[in-house]
Amino acid sequence: MQLKNKPVRDTAAASPDLRRRKIDNSGIFQRAVVESFVKLNPLTLYKNPVMFVVLVGTLVTLALTFEPSLFGEQPEGTRVLNGLITAILFVTVLFGNFAEAVAEGRGRAQAAALRSTKQATRARRVLADGRTEEVDAAQLRKGDIVQVVAGDLIPADGEVVEGVASVDESAITGESAPVIKEPGSDVASTVTGGTRILSDSLVLRIGSNPGEGFIDRMIALIEGAKRQKTPNEIALTVLLAVLTLIFLIVVATLPPIAAFVGAPVSIALLVSLLVALIPTTIGGLLSAIGIAGMDRVAQFNVIATSGKAVEAAGDVGTLILDKTGTITLGNRLADEFIPVGGYSVREVATAAWAASVFDTTPEGKSVVKLAASQGAAAGYDPEGATGIEFTAQTRMSGTDFADGRAVRKGAVDAIKRYVQADGGQIPADLDAATERISRLGGTPLAVCAGNIVYGVIYLKDIVKPGMRERFEQLRRMGIKTVMLTGDNRITASVIAAEAGVDDFIAEATPEDKIRVIRENQAQGKLVAMTGDGTNDAPALAQADVGVAMNSGTQAAKEAANMVDLDSDPTKLIDVVTIGKQLLITRGALTTFSIANDVAKYFAIIPAMFSAAGIGVLNVMALTSPTSAILSALVFNALIIPALIPLALRGVQFQPLSADQLLTRNMLIYGLGGLVVPFIGIKLIDVVITAVGLA
Repeated sequence: MQLKNKPVRDTAAASPDLRRRKIDNSGIFQRAVVESFVKLNPLTLYKNPVMFVVLVGTLVTLALTFEPSLFGEQPEGTRVLNGLITAILFVTVLFGNFAEAVAEGRGRAQAAALRSTKQATRARRVLADGRTEEVDAAQLRKGDIVQVVAGDLIPADGEVVEGVASVDESAITGESAPVIKEPGSDVASTVTGGTRILSDSLVLRIGSNPGEGFIDRMIALIEGAKRQKTPNEIALTVLLAVLTLIFLIVVATLPPIAAFVGAPVSIALLVSLLVALIPTTIGGLLSAIGIAGMDRVAQFNVIATSGKAVEAAGDVGTLILDKTGTITLGNRLADEFIPVGGYSVREVATAAWAASVFDTTPEGKSVVKLAASQGAAAGYDPEGATGIEFTAQTRMSGTDFADGRAVRKGAVDAIKRYVQADGGQIPADLDAATERISRLGGTPLAVCAGNIVYGVIYLKDIVKPGMRERFEQLRRMGIKTVMLTGDNRITASVIAAEAGVDDFIAEATPEDKIRVIRENQAQGKLVAMTGDGTNDAPALAQADVGVAMNSGTQAAKEAANMVDLDSDPTKLIDVVTIGKQLLITRGALTTFSIANDVAKYFAIIPAMFSAAGIGVLNVMALTSPTSAILSALVFNALIIPALIPLALRGVQFQPLSADQLLTRNMLIYGLGGLVVPFIGIKLIDVVITAVGLA
């Protein structure tokens, strides 16, 4: 077998800055108006108990508009008042439906952007005898082998089994730079259906059946209409239902009290009071907030498999990150050969070349390239040689040659054990060379041939710019950061100190990842982590928030509850920010809604009891009971569409502690929720009085 040294290729496209995926907003609002009426169906609306009660109240006041004496004799002019109340209540329900419809429309626009990448394609399926047949992509099944050449659309999700080629993934990621795809790498061996091959050719093994591909699943997940409520959202819905029931009972007991003080209350007035008491603002916006949270994640090219995952991201207490590619730039490159035991640099380079000739990883290719640049003589006959792959257990790789010689490179302690098991001696200067590299923040790889250690390879690893500042933000938010790395403790400590993480685990195995996650979960913390390899899949499944890279293996993507289309591991930090923004937005608007209710009491209650001469309660100096009722209801209806942009955009997030966030929330949305209704209702009262409605 004749081996050829291929040029070292960069298998990872440059990670783009966090950016929003553009979506087509045309037609969203027009369609939302239509769907607002469709959602009036009681069989649909009952899932929102607050708005369902408002709809029932609308039907009651509608009946009273046609027959004012339905529940007893009423004063002259009641029909007009009932009609106005009916119209306002009906608009309130429509505005609540409109908020949800707009959020769902944005989700469908996101899905449409992905759906546009799915095109009817033909595929060249490879038969058992080596011949190919052309079939529709829809006929492909999991396990089929297909061939794609330059210019072809990749017909379905799969894994590269042969060939090296550049692939345009801009339809999925928005990143224009092509990505190199080749076998033998977790990062670069998977392809997504709908992307286009730009050069050369690939042989792929199909990884999914029709309708089960990555894009198919993502389209279903981000369509707002198919979104299921999260546990927190369900709990808040139950709370709103209980509050509505309590206020319904309170309102039902008011007529005898009002009659006793000489201020009888009409049914329409009681309905108005109930609508003012129940938290209609948050009831109308709750679903929209949840849908918009998933939408914001999708706009940043992260697809969440559920709203629960987005919410969990907001409550994360521990963030676990791999060092390479997340905290550091990744693709560690060989920078220097350091000889030990009296050997020369050239001899180390020759042994390193021999140990790396089968290594297709970026690191292995950089070793081959550096060795060639330093004039490494082959010295080994590659005919009949066998490559030994790296494993997490052995922590080394290499080559077994036909003449019986074995060359290995790997973690220093692993090479030590390997050499000693074969009866060899450890050079006295090996530890010094290892420590020197570690203190520089690099990764040392020892190289041996048989039971002789020749030297150490210095792999450089650079911390990404701005990581310290980002970890400091997380620390202010109360989130602990843990770095996992397979490097030795000295190297890990240098990188950890430079990056500013709270803790690190060196020489980590896949089992260590799961152990750390479980330990933190046992302390009541929610844990997030990112990964891309098959060996990350168990940990991604165990984590409360697992973010898989789109360039990673199918196993990783299936185990995670989020997939980053840009394959940028640092985006996990931004996902946490988006999750917190979702929770803060829901809390802020809930606070605002309840504060609104308190303010509206002072508009409705005077309307009920002013006829009994208790005018002191009319602190807002509203013109009349009728104007007070109409003003409060008009404000109640208008505040929902006024807050839709905030619900969709989200409250601006700032990295503050829980106490600081609570104080900020109460000052802005609590106090604001009290003041705004007073101003709004008074202005509406002036207008109503001016046009003669009261």
